[in-house]
Amino acid sequence: MDFNDTPEEAAYRAQVRAWLEANAPKQHVSADPEGGDSMSASKAWQAQKAAAGYACITWPKEWGGQGGNPLQNVIFGQEESKYPIPPNPFQIGLGMCVPTLMNFADQDTKDRFSGPAIRGEEIWCQLFSEPSGGSDVAAARTKAVKADDGSGDWLISGQKVWTTGAQFSDYGIVVVRTDPDAPKHKGLTMFWIDMKDPGIEVKPIHQMSGGSGFNEVFFTDVRVKDSQRLGAVGEGWKVSLVTLMNERLAVGGATGAGWSQFLETARETPGLDGQSALKDQALREKLADWYVQAEGLKHTRNRTMTALSRGQTPGPESSIGKIISAVQMQELGNSAVEMLDQYGIINDPDLAPLHGGFQSSVMFAPGLRIAGGTDEILRNIIAERVLGLPGDIRVDKDIPFKDMPTGR
Repeated sequence: MDFNDTPEEAAYRAQVRAWLEANAPKQHVSADPEGGDSMSASKAWQAQKAAAGYACITWPKEWGGQGGNPLQNVIFGQEESKYPIPPNPFQIGLGMCVPTLMNFADQDTKDRFSGPAIRGEEIWCQLFSEPSGGSDVAAARTKAVKADDGSGDWLISGQKVWTTGAQFSDYGIVVVRTDPDAPKHKGLTMFWIDMKDPGIEVKPIHQMSGGSGFNEVFFTDVRVKDSQRLGAVGEGWKVSLVTLMNERLAVGGATGAGWSQFLETARETPGLDGQSALKDQALREKLADWYVQAEGLKHTRNRTMTALSRGQTPGPESSIGKIISAVQMQELGNSAVEMLDQYGIINDPDLAPLHGGFQSSVMFAPGLRIAGGTDEILRNIIAERVLGLPGDIRVDKDIPFKDMPTGR
């Protein structure tokens, strides 16, 4: 495999490097996207990228993008990651919501939302998960019924949960049930909504990491126009699949402290015998496993880049990557905290190694193993769609949703 850029890719990388060197931030800002300074910095950086054509490189020019290829997007991401850029509260909107909107909305809606979204002026969230649905998006119970005033509007009532960024989002896409007499996959419809509507209540969920990135969202007779519908009535599952496939790419793999940071910390941490913890054979075996996994992930990403470079569609690499990296992130963080012994409970960034990076991994990794498809769902995707194994038995496939057992 040739890991070098083609001449065209090398030229593009040089162009990107020059622009980033002249324009990218040089100092870190708060990682909290809700912080005033952080949000202002994020919006300013997004607007700067949009003006230069780097905000959504692969989007068509009529959407406000560069009309570039996916590998150019990868190259920009690689180079941008070398700088202390602010948090990215636009990832869900630009990676999942707005592409769905642009595929299914009418032209007026596309013209209205694409520009502000790409410039970072408006933020979007995705409202799919529900308390009773678990990982089954098609089990949605939030309902939409036609208003009885003849206006053609819809009234949405129900609850969503685990909605990232809902507390600072301007708009969202929501999948709701419009036909309880149809099987669960056939009675859904998707709409875009205004998150500032008075019928919407957002309640942040306090996480063990100290953050509140996830939210519960309650809908009480939220009126939406039929023009806010994305796709046909009852075709919400097909529209959702477009969003979910984009989500696999937008969520991607884990970041944070890796095997090399663990190696350096172990070298400086005393073990049971007073020598470096790196002398412990069991710990060295774990390090070897993490190194092999990291190399496998790197070359799996290289396979994706090779496919993109050839104009091909990548395979299941994103599903494989998240399964491995999220589990590794959790195991590595747990092992680091144990290795640090009594100091492992200290997550003060001014005192803990790597500014508390290992502790953050411990508390963030369980959520990452759920976000963007649980471990079990991604394994099913690989088993069924890659290995050709038999699919799970679905006993509820043809049952009207209203007749499905609820467990009560």
